[in-house]
Amino acid sequence: MKAIILAAGEGVRMRPLTNDRPKPMVEVLGRPLLEHVFDSLPDEIDETILVVGYLKEKIMYHFGQRFGRFDISYIHQQEKLGTAHALWMSRGALADDKFLMLYADDLQSKEDIKKCLAYPLSVMVKEIDDPRRFGVVIADESDKVLDLVEKPEFPISRMALTGVSVLDGRIFNYPARKHNNGEYYITDSLARLAKDHDVKIVRADFWLPIGYPEDLEKAEEVLRDKEEI
Repeated sequence: MKAIILAAGEGVRMRPLTNDRPKPMVEVLGRPLLEHVFDSLPDEIDETILVVGYLKEKIMYHFGQRFGRFDISYIHQQEKLGTAHALWMSRGALADDKFLMLYADDLQSKEDIKKCLAYPLSVMVKEIDDPRRFGVVIADESDKVLDLVEKPEFPISRMALTGVSVLDGRIFNYPARKHNNGEYYITDSLARLAKDHDVKIVRADFWLPIGYPEDLEKAEEVLRDKEEI
């Protein structure tokens, strides 16, 4: 099974750490964020597609065509046109098969991702106090997605999208509409997909989004605690 990892971001909020390296190469406990993402991939995943952009050569040099047990192919997202645009660029490599999509700069757990793979279509969520800088999801009593909104000023719920999704070729029937900022968000495609098909939410036990330099220290503390358990 394939995993597509979105790793094209510049990481503006992480400056100056990202002045000379892409955000997925910023280190936590002496290893790039993207290595931790690879660690979180369940056994079902054997092939990865990395969508790269900003300073892509540094990612490609470090990981090459194979990293650990994973074969790697690369797709270059030259323009910053959003997560849906990144996925659509990968359409030819994904076909209609079931696949996993996730971000290269968030820390997840293998156990949580494996729970997502149990469903044909799913998104991983985490309930947080202030989800306004994330996609936000509302679901019914059976954990079926009813709606998703990208970075809402007034959140419809406290369930933030973690960026982990299990999808298949049906997602490509719902191209994202252009946002006011010129980008295309996968949240829009997911919301429309969920109107026609059952998309399940899976609640994450562990999720650490890395958005600012101060998040790195917190991540190292949490990962050290996990290692000691």
